[in-house]
Amino acid sequence: MQVNISARHGHLSPASQSKISTKVARLKRFFSRISALHVTVDLENAALPAVEIIASGEHMHEMVSHETSKQLWRSVDGAVQKLEQQLRRHKEKIQDHKHVQSDRHAEK
Repeated sequence: MQVNISARHGHLSPASQSKISTKVARLKRFFSRISALHVTVDLENAALPAVEIIASGEHMHEMVSHETSKQLWRSVDGAVQKLEQQLRRHKEKIQDHKHVQSDRHAEK
C-alpha cells in the first residue's frame, strides 16, 4: 500500500510524516484492497489544521474523509476514524451483497 503525505501552506517534519504514515497504515486492517492513501495536511490556519485522507483501491470508489480540529493529531485521528467507518460500511455492503438470496431461489 502506497502512502503519500503532503502539506499545504506549511511544512511537516519527517517525524510527523512518519507518525501520520503509521496511523493511516492501520486502515489496511479494515479493508485489504486499499492500494493507496493520500493524506493532505492544510496548515493555512495554524490554529485549526485540517486533514484530508483519500483512499483508493481496486473495485471501489475513492473514499474521502476531512477533519479540522485545534490540534493536528486530533485532526489526523478524526479523519482516520471517519475513513474507518466508511471502509467498514463498504466491506459489510460487499459481504452482505454476496450472500443475499433472491426471491426466486427462496421459493424452490
